Amino acid sequence: MKKIKITLFLLVLLSITSCDDFLSEKPDNRTEIDTPEKISELLVNAYPQDSYFDFAETMSDNVFDSGLANTLRKNEQNYNWEIQSETDTDSQAAYWDACYRAIAHANKALEAIEQLGSTKSLNPQKGEALLARAYSHFMLVSFWSQRYNPATADKDLGIPYVTKPETALITKYTRNTVAEVFDFIQKDLEEGLPLLTNDYSEPKFHFNKEAGKAFASRFYLIKGNWDRVIELSNDLGSKPVGKIRDYAAYKLYDFQTQNMLYASSNDPTNLLVVSPESYYARASYSGSSASRFFLSGTKYGDIIGTPTNIFGKQWHYLIYSRNSFITAFVPKFYEYFKYTNVTANVGNGYLAEVLLSNDEFFLNRIEAHVMKGQIAEANAELEYFLSTRTVGYNATTDKLTEAKVVAKYPVIENELTPFYTMTPVQTSYIKAITETRRRDFIHEGMRWFDVKRFNIVVKHEIFNKPTNTLVKDDKRRAIQIPLHASSNGIESNPR
Repeated sequence: MKKIKITLFLLVLLSITSCDDFLSEKPDNRTEIDTPEKISELLVNAYPQDSYFDFAETMSDNVFDSGLANTLRKNEQNYNWEIQSETDTDSQAAYWDACYRAIAHANKALEAIEQLGSTKSLNPQKGEALLARAYSHFMLVSFWSQRYNPATADKDLGIPYVTKPETALITKYTRNTVAEVFDFIQKDLEEGLPLLTNDYSEPKFHFNKEAGKAFASRFYLIKGNWDRVIELSNDLGSKPVGKIRDYAAYKLYDFQTQNMLYASSNDPTNLLVVSPESYYARASYSGSSASRFFLSGTKYGDIIGTPTNIFGKQWHYLIYSRNSFITAFVPKFYEYFKYTNVTANVGNGYLAEVLLSNDEFFLNRIEAHVMKGQIAEANAELEYFLSTRTVGYNATTDKLTEAKVVAKYPVIENELTPFYTMTPVQTSYIKAITETRRRDFIHEGMRWFDVKRFNIVVKHEIFNKPTNTLVKDDKRRAIQIPLHASSNGIESNPR
């Protein structure tokens, strides 16, 4: 589908490199979005076209100092929770810009829908635009603000929540509070969810009904609205056969195909798939593109090794290495390189990435059961999920029990400290779920969300240097506002 280029003045504030593009066009030369077809084409761009996987994963406790001889500067800065000096692909600044660029397209679509009379026939586009706007703002507040805590959210710095297309050449923004941002997200979610449809030729590339509910479940899980999470996930049921990832089937394919299958739109678990520009697939190599701070070949067993399986069996997860296990990786990414000049051998790399899946959706449901005190339901559902990841699972002998969970995941004082209280049994089950999520979404940055909301201490060791520790309530948990945004008036995060 072709993309419509729009002059959107919001980006003047957000990206210095874009200034020439905007100043070369007059405001009245912008493309008119005056048909339903043009709105649909516009919404193709309402999803971030850069990736957060690299920097989010590197900040988490999934990453170690592998000892490789060199690394990219931004890889080291991410590992040390420092503000990045780079603004290129896969950087924090690039993702900030990509989110606000996506928001600008969503807002322009919503304006066009209103100008066309907000007819019922435009409801699917309206629903998609509202969900896309909510999603990008959610990702921004998740990275650039402190964790959601209702006791402090009305004082904590959020991010600018933008709801209108820009008409001025330069607009100065102030940051909403975290509470205000969450209220805006919830408003967009609840208005947009009933309008979503699956009536797309390629529904996995849009906010379809299931993707919308999965995103909403992530949002309400962070807010602590357990009833809403369970309600949203009721269609999955307690045993979503055929709806979650079939890791055992991956072993039937060659390595290259495994990489391609993970983010395939044909996989039933994948609900929202995007193809941002990214070179993250190269992080596991040796050489100039490699990441020294990555999943270490000597440490990966602590996360996805057999000892981490509560049934004492091997996992179905496949582990590979390109450098004699200095670093290790699970096959998830296939880079498509699009040449812009074949003769000069230059171009851009793109990855298919899964933003929302039934795997996450189901784990959200299990966690909500735990927090509702519905331990029996949570136990049965977690056993089913783990069974699909366990080699040689035996339904008769491999039983998950409360006693096993408590023994495998003992309560450690002040290890997990969300804003709400948990009983010892709930704490053990939440630990089991967070470790399950950690394994399942290795390399995808999801671990960072749990590090933040549970206030998990992270220790990053560096050879021949002191350990760098991210303590509880560390100000660095809210990554610093990109320099080009703060220089244009966006208030920086305190340090």
